[in-house]
Amino acid sequence: MTASTSQNPQPIALLSVTDKTGIVAFAKGLAKFGYRLLSTGGTAKILLEAGLPVEEVADYTKSPEILGGRVKTLHPLVHGGILFDRQTSSHQDDIKAHGISPVDLVVVNLYDFASQALAQKLSLDKAIEFIDIGGPTMLRAAAKNYRFCMPVIDPNDYDEILAQLQTGPIANDAPLRQRLAAKVFASISSYDRMIASYFASHLDTSESHETSATVPETLDLTWQLQSSLRYGENPKQVAGFYSSRDLPSGLQDARVLQGKALSYNNYLDVDAAMSIVSEFGSRPAVAIIKHTNPCGAAMADKTVKTDLCSLYQKALAGDPQSAFGGIVATNQPIDAATAEAMSQTFLECIAAPGFEADALEIFGRKKNLRLLELPCLQTATKPTSQPNDWQLRSVQGGLLVQSWDRDLEEPGDWQQVSQDPADANCLDDLLFAWTIVKHVKSNAIVFVKDRQTIAVGAGQMSRVDSVRFAIEKAKDLGKTLDGAVLASDAFFPFRDSIDTAAQVGVKAIVQPGGSIRDEESIKAANEHRIAMYFTGNRHFRH
Repeated sequence: MTASTSQNPQPIALLSVTDKTGIVAFAKGLAKFGYRLLSTGGTAKILLEAGLPVEEVADYTKSPEILGGRVKTLHPLVHGGILFDRQTSSHQDDIKAHGISPVDLVVVNLYDFASQALAQKLSLDKAIEFIDIGGPTMLRAAAKNYRFCMPVIDPNDYDEILAQLQTGPIANDAPLRQRLAAKVFASISSYDRMIASYFASHLDTSESHETSATVPETLDLTWQLQSSLRYGENPKQVAGFYSSRDLPSGLQDARVLQGKALSYNNYLDVDAAMSIVSEFGSRPAVAIIKHTNPCGAAMADKTVKTDLCSLYQKALAGDPQSAFGGIVATNQPIDAATAEAMSQTFLECIAAPGFEADALEIFGRKKNLRLLELPCLQTATKPTSQPNDWQLRSVQGGLLVQSWDRDLEEPGDWQQVSQDPADANCLDDLLFAWTIVKHVKSNAIVFVKDRQTIAVGAGQMSRVDSVRFAIEKAKDLGKTLDGAVLASDAFFPFRDSIDTAAQVGVKAIVQPGGSIRDEESIKAANEHRIAMYFTGNRHFRH
């Protein structure tokens, strides 16, 4: 039985693959159905060793490989056979005139640029040797002529093709052919974009600061569905999680060790939590998130060793009421004592760089609790901006693109604008508060004492309302703000927030500055003997 789709008495399959998975079994199946096998290099060698009758492309074209293998399939006998439209009379005439045999099946996958060039961080000169030319050319040709030459790029499709051959010729299986062609064009598009990004990331921008500070003229995005989600923000919305190989390590690398699959809202909250604890590098930290805002966070003291369990309890004490059903992240592996403490509160998800065996056993009592092992939370891996890594947000009619807000001002860069300075311990609290407020929805206010959030005011329409909301929340929880510090993500437009903070005993404030009424705020701080620092940069989060 043959499966010829042309005038050829024997159909031809051209096989040249980087990924050898399943290729021998597939080639045996093709041979069984009467295919003549053409191949190149390593693929030919493997097929010959398997005892298959394979003809080298170089022998077929009577044209040897040249330029160190850069040219081996770029030949009229190959591409004429692939692109031959069997229903066009002029094509039929050309085929006869030039002695070209129709090619019915092209099985190719591409040089693995990702594992060779990207993973090894090769220089551009070395990376270009892993850019495939012949493979994409053959695949594009076959995909263009998919009605007569079937394009196959994915080993996962081998079984379906052989199963179809089992039932008869596949000449008229248009849906399968069209689907395979679509996969080829999508794969090549992603491959080319990956290479384009690599070239762009190696541009020398030393002579033009403007080049590196502008958004790209075009933004080519290729995202692969990683998991379908039960629903979106609400049950009536469909949702999925997509990732791209070009992105730095993140949620796409998470290992779910226990519990239900992550929901759409879980992903958002885990992202918010991991973004906070990643800010602290090797300094232990815990964040508890509710609806993308931190309801509690704590950081270890620089001078006193703090165990993770105590740190978690400090974070929880920030707002134990809101923590119910929350998301927890830490930049430290979780031990048994911490697991026992966390198990006392209903939590949706816990993310950490690792879990000790005893901790996993304790968490195992709560089967629905999601445990995420996130390698990117390893200590001392504070995220940094990378070329072509943009923050994206869709709006009706378009896409908003911006660079990430990943830099954070340190106390040494701040400007003391008050008469009274803050001592070293107070400055440490201010830095912690300034770090947390960066991750709170604007208008954002954070009260901190001893590297622990005491109260958070998020998303209010006026800044003084955020201050008042946080104060009332602290009172409801029986907390005192006397001796606390305050951080604001943007400047104070009036002195009212300073006066309100002074009434509850705030001793220091950090804010960006930049208001036309800054002098009023400074005057208020001096009247109340509050230390005040300007950072020079705001951190709005909308």
